[in-house]
Amino acid sequence: MWRIGLKMLMGDRAKYFTLVGGVSVVVFLFIQQGSVFCGLIGRTAKPVEAIGAPIWVVDRNLQVVDEFKGLLDTDLLRVRSVEGVKWAVPLFIRQAQVRLPNGKFQAVRLVGIDSATLVGRPPRLLEGRIEDLNAPDAVIVGRAEMERLGSPKIGDTFEINDRRARVVGIADVPRDFLSNPYLYTTFERAVQYVPRERKLMNYILAAPKDGYPVEQVLEGIRQTTGLAAYDEDGMRWLTMNYYMRNTGIPVNIGISLVLVFLVGMAVIGQTFYAFALQNEKYFGALKAMGAGSWTLVGMIVLQSVIVGLIGYGIGVGGGCLVGYWGGQGKGKLAFYTPYQLLIIAFVSTMLICVLSSLLSIQRVLRLEPAVVFRG
Repeated sequence: MWRIGLKMLMGDRAKYFTLVGGVSVVVFLFIQQGSVFCGLIGRTAKPVEAIGAPIWVVDRNLQVVDEFKGLLDTDLLRVRSVEGVKWAVPLFIRQAQVRLPNGKFQAVRLVGIDSATLVGRPPRLLEGRIEDLNAPDAVIVGRAEMERLGSPKIGDTFEINDRRARVVGIADVPRDFLSNPYLYTTFERAVQYVPRERKLMNYILAAPKDGYPVEQVLEGIRQTTGLAAYDEDGMRWLTMNYYMRNTGIPVNIGISLVLVFLVGMAVIGQTFYAFALQNEKYFGALKAMGAGSWTLVGMIVLQSVIVGLIGYGIGVGGGCLVGYWGGQGKGKLAFYTPYQLLIIAFVSTMLICVLSSLLSIQRVLRLEPAVVFRG
């Protein structure tokens, strides 16, 4: 009986390809829009991932990594005194303006790391040596968006706040939400590149001693210093939650996803209904031969599941190809497809197909076997 159902489904090639094509387009749009949303939100936390410290200590009122809320120098000593803290170093992250040799200005994300330990260094150097960062006026440029700085090479110079900066390395740094180039230098030099303020340090990076759970050390820092402390994942979510609460990204892309779901249900439901109408005489013949209602329902559900599985595979493949051709999330196109999105897309696809098939199931259940004998 199941084989007959599949033959009915695939026998009419035009209807079959219309069903599969409709599901594929719905899944493709769902994956594409969902991956763009995940890519955009994920990029907001790239500064945290680029630093890669196990513990971040920040002002209690900090909402996002892009804010500047200064800390006192004594805060660094207090963090170091907390039981279970292996080391703690200062970190400086702030937007700055670079004056290029052609006279134009470009905003950059300036990262000042501890000159002694170089904790917070770029994740991977493509050119140059990290030790050269201690040379006079030295900066390391992140490759992402470096074309906005004129694609500088090692030895090139430009100005930051009327101070000279010389490129000593190129680093592989992920592209972030603001799409500004990264400049790494030492903490002492970074604070000279920006207007002077009373509090110059805005982050403290730390690590737990061996044998001390991270959560215990985080709680110890909070209670001892009164500051906020996060592990790397907590700092990422602090930033991502801020952008999800305070920007229109979730609303705009969420509306697109809802429309994709509703349009998909309408198109596929209508096609399934037309498919049932066209095969009405065959269902009537099966009923006349003694096929029960639940058997016919099973056949229709099987047809919808087969269409859903094939359409899901094609749609996911097409959506992932867009991400691959768009630079695998490292190019201008923000694209990230977590496995949770694939699961949601699969469940949604099966839901659309099964709900759509219910329209045709109702008609088949009310079908009289005598329909097969009508002209």
